[in-house]
Amino acid sequence: MKKRVIHFSLMMLFVILVGAWIYTSVRDEFLKQSRSSQRRTVETIADGFPSEEADVDDWLKRLAEDANDYKIAFLKNQDLEDENLNPIGNSELAALIKSSFKDSEFVKGFDSASYEEIYRSTRNWTVGSQEDQALFFAPAVNLKTQDIDGALIFAFSTDGESGFMNMMNTLFIAAFVLFSVVIWQMMLSRDPIVGFALAGLFLMTIIFVAYPLFEAVRLSFLENGKFSLGIWKTILQSEGYMSALWGSLKLGCWTATFSTLVGFLFAFVVARTNAPCKKLISTMGVLPVISPPFSLTLSIILLFGNNGLITRWLRVIGLDFSIYGLPGLVLVQTMGMFPIAFLTLSGVLQAIDSTYEEASLNLSAGRFQTFRSITLPLAVPGLLSSWLLVFTTSLADFANPLLLAGDLRVLSLESYIEVTGMNRLGHGAALSILLLLPTLTAFLAQRFWVAKRSYVTVTGKPSGRITELTTPRVRKILVGIIFAIIFFLILLYGTIFAGCFVKNWGIDYTFSLENITEAITRSTDALFDTVTLAAAATPIAGLIAMIAALLIVRRKFHGKRLLEMLLMTPFALPGTLIGISYILAFNHAPIILVGTAAIIIINYVIRELPVGIEGGIASLRQIDPAIEEAATDLGADQAVVFRTVVLPLVRPAFLSSLSYTFVRSMTAVSAVIFLISAKWYHLTVLIYNFSENLRFGLASVLSTVLIIIVFGAFGLMRLLVRENANLMKSVN
Repeated sequence: MKKRVIHFSLMMLFVILVGAWIYTSVRDEFLKQSRSSQRRTVETIADGFPSEEADVDDWLKRLAEDANDYKIAFLKNQDLEDENLNPIGNSELAALIKSSFKDSEFVKGFDSASYEEIYRSTRNWTVGSQEDQALFFAPAVNLKTQDIDGALIFAFSTDGESGFMNMMNTLFIAAFVLFSVVIWQMMLSRDPIVGFALAGLFLMTIIFVAYPLFEAVRLSFLENGKFSLGIWKTILQSEGYMSALWGSLKLGCWTATFSTLVGFLFAFVVARTNAPCKKLISTMGVLPVISPPFSLTLSIILLFGNNGLITRWLRVIGLDFSIYGLPGLVLVQTMGMFPIAFLTLSGVLQAIDSTYEEASLNLSAGRFQTFRSITLPLAVPGLLSSWLLVFTTSLADFANPLLLAGDLRVLSLESYIEVTGMNRLGHGAALSILLLLPTLTAFLAQRFWVAKRSYVTVTGKPSGRITELTTPRVRKILVGIIFAIIFFLILLYGTIFAGCFVKNWGIDYTFSLENITEAITRSTDALFDTVTLAAAATPIAGLIAMIAALLIVRRKFHGKRLLEMLLMTPFALPGTLIGISYILAFNHAPIILVGTAAIIIINYVIRELPVGIEGGIASLRQIDPAIEEAATDLGADQAVVFRTVVLPLVRPAFLSSLSYTFVRSMTAVSAVIFLISAKWYHLTVLIYNFSENLRFGLASVLSTVLIIIVFGAFGLMRLLVRENANLMKSVN
C-alpha cells in the first residue's frame, strides 16, 4: 500500500507539472492573440487619423457610432504641454484622462505616442461605470505634414479575456479533479468500477442538482451584482406576494384533504373489502396520474368554463357560476392527484395485519368501532404521507393554475410571470424558494407526529385473510360513491375526445374533422421533438437509477447519506424552481446549455431519477445479496454482475422506471416551459398555447394524441413486465 501511495504521489506530481505547462502555454497564447488583435485595431484606426484639424471631431463621432468593443479619445500635444487638458471623444474616457494624466502609466503612454510607438497599459482602469478596461496610447500622425498632432487613447474591455480565463480555470480544475479520481481509482481502489460509478454520481448531482440550486439561492440575494436583501424584503413586504402564498397554502390544504379522502376510499375498498370490480377500480384509480397535466383542466373548461356545455345549460335554468378560481382548481387537482394518495394508502392498508381487527370483533366491538379504533389509527402514517405528497404536488403544480386560477394568485404562477413577463429572474427564484418553506414545514411536522407513535403490527408472519369491516349496505354505498367518481372521470376524458370532432366548442358544435388535420399539421415538429427528447432521456434515467440504487443498497462508502439526499432532492423541488435554476446555471460559461436539447434531457433525467431509485432500492432489498456474491466468487467483475445478475432480477422495477420517465417526460410542463427554444419545442406547451388562445378543439386533439402515446407506453410495459410466479401470493 505504501508503494502505491508513493506511485500515486509521483503520478499526481507529473500531472500537476504537465497541467501547469499546458495551462501557462494556452493562457499566454490566448492573451498574446487577444492583445495582438487589439493592437492591430489601434494601428488601423490610427492610420486613418484626418489631416485637417476641423475633421477630427466628426471622425471621432463616426468611430464612436461604429465601435462596440472600444472607446476612443484624442488629446493634442499642446494641451498636454500646457497641462490645460481638453480631450475630445468619449466623455467617460476624457474624464479619466483629465484625472489621471500625471499617473506613471499615462506618462509612459504619452511619451511612447510622441515617439510614434503604441503603448498598452500594464494595469486595467475603470472608465465611467465599466471596470477592467485596458488602455492603448497611439500616435495621431498627420498624413499631410507627417507631424504628430497628439495622442489617441483607446479603452478596450477585458471581459472577454476574463471570461476565457475563468472558463479555462474551471476546465483545468475539473480536469485535475477528474485525473485525480481516475488515477486514484486505478492505483489505489480495490474496485475501480464502483469507484468510477460513485465519482460519476457525485459529479452529476453536484453539477446538475447542487450547483443550479445554489445559483438560484445566490441570485435571490443579489442586486446589481452585490449582496442585498432587497428582493426578499420586496417579496415579504408585498401584499400581492403574500396573498399568492396564502392562495397556494389554501389550494394545497384543500386539495390534499379531499385527495386523501378520495384516495383512502379507493384504497380501503380495494384492500380491505370484498367489493366487486376491484380491477376496474384500481385501473381508474391510477388513470389521472398518468394522463397529461392539461387534460383534466381542458375538459373542465369545456364542460364548466364560460362557454362550457354544462354551464350553458345551467344558465338556461337560471344558475350562473364560474369554475375559475379556488373551487375549480381544488376540483381538478383532486381528480388529478387522488391517485397519489390511492397508491400510497393501498400498500399501507394491505400491510395491516387483520389479526388485530379479528380480535377486536371477537371482543364484541362493532365493525365501525373496529375501523375507528384499529384500522384508521394504523393507517395514520400512510394518511399523513399521502396528505404531504399531495400537498407538495399541489403547491408545485403549474399546469392547472395557468388555465384555471382566475382571480386566485398562487406562487408557482407568480414565479413564472416574474421570469417570463417581467424578466426578473431573482424574484422568480425567490418565489420558487418560498414554495419550499410550507413543504419542509409539513414534512417535519409529519415526521415529528409519526416518530412519537408506534404503528408496528407485523411481528411475525402476518395473516393472509381480509377481515370484512363493512356491511353489504355500507359496501354498496362506498362502491356507489367510487363509481360516481369514476363516471365523472370518464365524462372528463370523454369530453376531451368529443372536443376533437366539434368545430368550435362553446359556439358551434357542428361535427368536423378540421381540428384533427390542423392540429396534426401544426404540431408535427413539437410532437417529434417531444418524443425524441423523452426517448433520449428514458434509458439514461433508467440505467442511472438502477446503478444508484445498487450502490446505495449494496455498498458502504463515505458520503452515502449526502449522495442519497442529493439524488432525492429534485423530487421535493417545485418544477418552476428547477427550470429557473437551470437557466441561471447553464446560461453562461463554463457550461452553456440553454437553448439546446441537452438541457431538456438533463432536466428529465434529474427530475424523474428519484422515483426510479426508490423502485430499484425496494426491489434490491427483496433480493438476497448471496446471489451476487456467488457470481463474484465465480470470477465475475462488478460490471458483469450488474449486467447478468442484478438487472434481470430488478427487471420489473427497471422497466417501470423507464416507462415512468418516458411518460413524465412526455407530459412535463412546469420546468420544461422555461427551457424550450425555437429549435426544441414541447407538446404540452403547445397545448397550453392553444388553450390560452381559446382553440380548444386543437388542444383536445393534441391531448388525445398525448394520452394515446402515454397509454401505449404503459401497455408496452405491461407486456414486457410479467409477474414472477415465485413471488405471487394468494389470499385465503
